[in-house]
Amino acid sequence: MIWDKDIECLTHEEMQELQLKRLQDVVTRAFNEVPYYHERYSQAEVYPEDIQTLDDIEKLPFTTKTDLRASYPFGLFAVPQKEIVEIHTSSGTTGKPTVSGYTKEDLDIWGEVVARGLTMMGVGENDIIQNTHGYGLFTGGFGVHYGGQKIGATVIPISTGQTLRQIELMQDFNTSMLIFTPSYGLHLAEVMKEKGVNPEDLNLKVIGFGSEAWTDEMREKIEEKFGVPAYNIYGLTEVIGPGVAMECPEQNGLHIYEDHFYPEIIDPKTHKQLPEGQNGELVLTALTRVGMPLIRFRTKDITNIRHETCGCGRTLVKMDKISGRTDDMLKIKGVSVFPSQIEKALLSIEGVEPHYQIILTRPDILDEIEIKVEASPEIFFDNVKELIGIRDKLAQAIHDEIGLRVNVTLVEPKTIDRVESGKAKRVIDNRGK
Repeated sequence: MIWDKDIECLTHEEMQELQLKRLQDVVTRAFNEVPYYHERYSQAEVYPEDIQTLDDIEKLPFTTKTDLRASYPFGLFAVPQKEIVEIHTSSGTTGKPTVSGYTKEDLDIWGEVVARGLTMMGVGENDIIQNTHGYGLFTGGFGVHYGGQKIGATVIPISTGQTLRQIELMQDFNTSMLIFTPSYGLHLAEVMKEKGVNPEDLNLKVIGFGSEAWTDEMREKIEEKFGVPAYNIYGLTEVIGPGVAMECPEQNGLHIYEDHFYPEIIDPKTHKQLPEGQNGELVLTALTRVGMPLIRFRTKDITNIRHETCGCGRTLVKMDKISGRTDDMLKIKGVSVFPSQIEKALLSIEGVEPHYQIILTRPDILDEIEIKVEASPEIFFDNVKELIGIRDKLAQAIHDEIGLRVNVTLVEPKTIDRVESGKAKRVIDNRGK
């Protein structure tokens, strides 16, 4: 078990003292060792000695994905190439990928924060962790891998896909913890049911999930299908990977490992810090990263943070689960809509499966939105009248949530594509076609 009470139970004032020292150290290193930061800070006329309090962080420019791509591949490294022992990248689907380089110290920190989170979830040296997150240039599978090894657990690095093999290993190896994306977890549960595999007959005791947006209703579906608690894991490649924040058994927010990652919430339009408890864009500073310091990185993830003593005993700042991203917000007929709002409405109605697509078109001058959602097998094949009633309930629930009228289409079970690797594609925007 990895529970560092000396850190995880610090008072807010003690944590701020530690954060200030580490912030001053990382800003000095970045200014001296990374040409990008030296140039940006010099242009902004802000220097390491100007950081006297935590509030002074607002004097520093933000770092964005655009900056990381402009520095491709190694422009943000603060150490000689020979000290970088591992490299990961983002997908690069919209241009050059973002690169993340790690020293041995960085990998140790990564393993440490994930190990703390696994400990919170009740996972220890006697557990067997089946990790369905991808291994490769993505950071997905590696954080849990390093953290699991650090607490002495057995890690099965099966990676994504191979669903029948996943089920076989769960049975044969007595898997006690499953790691997956919400969409893949639902697919896995579906195949288990088809094959007559009862989760109660497995050794499973806990699930860790992440990498996709989700709703409370989605978590309830996952817990219902597997019969065990499911805990959220948050992170991003640029900062370190999965493990920036993780959820404890209270399930009312994720603890940010703020001794390593300093969080801010800003208004994405004004770029000003917002008061605690108010929703905005999460900005993170990696306080202890050696190979690649990252200061005031705009994540584009929308959440809020709050300081409180948790029922688990930890005082680490909490963040709410990500409710959306500034870049996945949909503008429909002038209304701002997040896919998570539609998912919440869909999963509040009985008789449908948690598989859906949001299809946007503009046949004339106005946007149209269609929601395709799978009906449950019992309803779809047996009761046409009930189908109509469920369709109308779904349309009303979505209208109540987002304020727009939508077209709901109930489709046959298992007709919406399942995702075995990567993230589910929920939105299809055909308005520009």
